[in-house]
This record gives sequence, structure tokens and C-alpha cells, in this order.
Amino acid sequence: MADESLDIVIVGAGLSGINAAHRLQSTLPDRRFAILEGRDRIGGTWDFWKYPGARTDSAMVLFGYPWYPWRARSNMASAHAIRDYLEEAAAAEGIDKKIRFRHRIVEARWSSAEQKWTLQVDVTAADGTVRRAVLKTWWLLGAGGYYSYDKPQEVVIPGIERFGGEVVHPQFWDEKTVYAGKEIVVIGSGATAVTLLPALAKTAKHVTMLQRSPSYVFSVPGKVASPFWEKFLPQSWSESLNWWAKMFLDSFFVWFLYAFPNFGRKIVRGAMRKELPKDFDFDKHFSPRYNPFEQRLCFCPDGDFFKALHRPNVEIVTDTIETVTEAGISLHSGQNIQADMIITATGLYLVLLSGMAMFVDGVQINDSLGQRYAWHGTMLEGVPNSGIITGYTAGTWTPGADLRVRQLIKVIKQMEEKGATSAMPYLDDAERAKFPKAPLMALSSTYVVNAADRLPMNADTGPWRAGKTWLTDGWHLLFGSVTAGMRYTIGRSKDD
Repeated sequence: MADESLDIVIVGAGLSGINAAHRLQSTLPDRRFAILEGRDRIGGTWDFWKYPGARTDSAMVLFGYPWYPWRARSNMASAHAIRDYLEEAAAAEGIDKKIRFRHRIVEARWSSAEQKWTLQVDVTAADGTVRRAVLKTWWLLGAGGYYSYDKPQEVVIPGIERFGGEVVHPQFWDEKTVYAGKEIVVIGSGATAVTLLPALAKTAKHVTMLQRSPSYVFSVPGKVASPFWEKFLPQSWSESLNWWAKMFLDSFFVWFLYAFPNFGRKIVRGAMRKELPKDFDFDKHFSPRYNPFEQRLCFCPDGDFFKALHRPNVEIVTDTIETVTEAGISLHSGQNIQADMIITATGLYLVLLSGMAMFVDGVQINDSLGQRYAWHGTMLEGVPNSGIITGYTAGTWTPGADLRVRQLIKVIKQMEEKGATSAMPYLDDAERAKFPKAPLMALSSTYVVNAADRLPMNADTGPWRAGKTWLTDGWHLLFGSVTAGMRYTIGRSKDD
């Protein structure tokens, strides 16, 4: 039997994948596409994370889709609410019928002779049996996110094997895990720890957030008020205006903190100080060594994180671990923390390509990602007809992911106009030698720094820049060239 052939394959049925499918069927209606999802349900991240309090830390008006507005008044939504929203959005657009669940791509091979990708796909049946399928596609869009579902950031915690209680990583949280009445230490200070703390504090005997270094945490309203124009505008107009208003506010906030880091630091720290108890050692626990957005800025709804720190059963300790003991953790300061449970919220293991092995004309590219530049933050130098769809780590994720897929569609349309069968970002050696070797993801967080060899580079010039804000990326989408830095192959049919 002949291998199935499609025009476009999207990897992942999460937030970015569902949006990519909407954009494809809206702007390229004649193209045959499918979404391959390794899991058995829509949602990606928002179906995967199960730890207490799991939620977004972005405003849902922007985190959701402009083509399927988020209509609840909650400003930040729980993981299960986001998953339900994604299922509704996909069903409303007929995208759910394009999803093939339990389809995990093991290998992708580009052939210049065929001008196609050949995908080796493991298909898992309901009874758990796995068969190998082969699928050919003209374009391959990676929307599976940027971290591994299978393993977290590797962190050495001295003596952890001696601990007599339970050690849990949020990435593998079992919903049957019992934490009520326990003394818990959460190791970490990022978004996961900030989200976990108030959720655990409600029923735990005691919760200690143990951080090596402080983070910025910013409180935002948990619910949004109805905009005044909602009273006299049609619903679709009102929702569109609301999206644009939020988008400009979000973009301005990000731009301001990047443009005026010292002033932004004072504003964020001043807001934090107001939320904390008067006798709290603010300078010790909330004086990050970096500026906002050099690492992720954490957000919390209605100040729930700060409210938890007013409780008698919650504390923050800023110190480093000497060793884990059978009964808790000994710190270098000499302090000992008793614990029944240790939660290691120590970061993600970053990986692109959803873990698949990827080859271009027989040469594997996985090990050379850190040596390749990214074209408009989405296509990899030397890799044809393929794009990676990621969003912003400073601003809200979804608008960035949306601009990435629209940039890819712009390339495909250019190919159609030219009669091209492939498009590949290309740099000559002389130009390449002039470029800086900056990371695509410009964060100083340990889990990002450790992944430098697994992430492409950003030259921050021309088409080889990875934008940080929606306004600048939108400008480049509208007015930027799709031929600069791009090599098109013309005159060979994609069906040959």
C-alpha cells in the first residue's frame, strides 16, 4: 500500500497547534493537513500538568484566540479550564476532525530528491499496542512546545536519595498524591513554585519555599471588569476592541521593562513590597540579581502568592542546600528544615522538535541546533519546509506563536507564487561569520542556559532576529521580506 501523503503536518494539538490549524484552513483552504498528537487528548501543556493550582500566568484575553474569544471573566485560568476551552475552540472550527491522537513522530527525513518529508510515526492503539506508520508531507510545522514531557531539568540535590519522605516533581504529579497535613518543602522560585505555594498552603501543615535566588512576582487582578464599550457595541466588535486594547497594554508593559530596566525594577519591587507582611525580610527574599524579563517574570492572580505568605504555615527561605537528610534538608547557613514531602520545582528540560530525530538528506540536525540561526524565530538555517512555532517568554505566549505561523504561511504563499517546491533559510559563510552567537531564548535562567546547545541562535539582525514584542514582530510580518535569507527551489512538482 502506498504511503499517505499530505501537504502539511502540524506536530502537537496544544495551544499553538490548534491555532496553526485555524490559520492554515483559513488562509490555505486547498491544502491537505493533519495534526499529529502523541497524547490522547487536546491540550498539550494544559492537559499534561496536574499539580495543585496549575494555571496560566497570562491574561486569558490574549492567551486565548482572537478568533475564538475567551468570554469568562477570569483573568487567569486553571489548566483544566484552558484545556476545555481548547477543545471547544477546535470543535467550533472543525479542527478536532483533523487531529490524529496517539500519533508520535519518531523520525522525520527530508529528501531533496523528493522535495518531501518522510515521517516515521508510532501509532498507539487503545489496547496499548504500537504500530509503525509512514507518512509523507510537503511541510512540517512543529507546535509541540519547547520542553520534554518525559524528563525535567537535571539538577543535582545532594543526599536526596536518603530522604525518608516523598519526593515529587510537579511534571509527574499524580492527582492521587496526598499533601494535606504534611510539612512540605518546595525547591524552586519560578512560575511553578509561585503557583504551587498558595494551593498547597490551604491544607498543608507547613510549606517552605526554598529558593537559591529570588524572583520577581507581580500581582494582577484575578477577574476582569467588563469594558465600558461592551454596553453599546456588538459583541464581536467589543471582543475585538478588547483584544487590541489588551494587546497594546501587554506590548507596552514588555517594551517598558526592556527599555527602562532600572525603573521597571523599582516599580515591580515596589508593588511586591506593598503585598508582603510589614516585618517580612524583603531585601533578602525579593532582591533578584537580574532585571525583569532577563528571567521570567512571575504573575499571580489577586496576589494569592503574597497572601499565602501572610499565613502562619508558610515561609520563604533563601539559602543553598548542603544535603538532604532522612527527615528534611540541611542548609549551608546551618538551618535545618523538617519535611514529609519535597517538591522539586527546579525547571524544565528544554528540547525542540518534540523529541523526534530529524534528518536533512541523511544528515541528522538534532545535535547541531545550537549552531544554527533561526529565520524570523521560526525556521532553522539549512532546514527546508519546516518551522518551529513558539510564543513569547516575556509577553503573552499566544500572540507570538500566532505571528510565527503567519510568517510560515507567508513563505508558503510565496512558494505558490513562484512555483517553488522548497524554501530553506540560508546564510553564506562570510555573513555568518559576522553574526553574534546570541541564544534564541534570551533568558538567564539555569534551565535555559543549560540548553544552549539544544536551541538555535539569534543574530538580532535582518530576518535572523527573534523578536521580543508583538509590535516589532507584527511590523516584520507585514513589511519584512520573505526572500532575504531564503533559498527557494523552483521547477520541481511537490507530487513528483
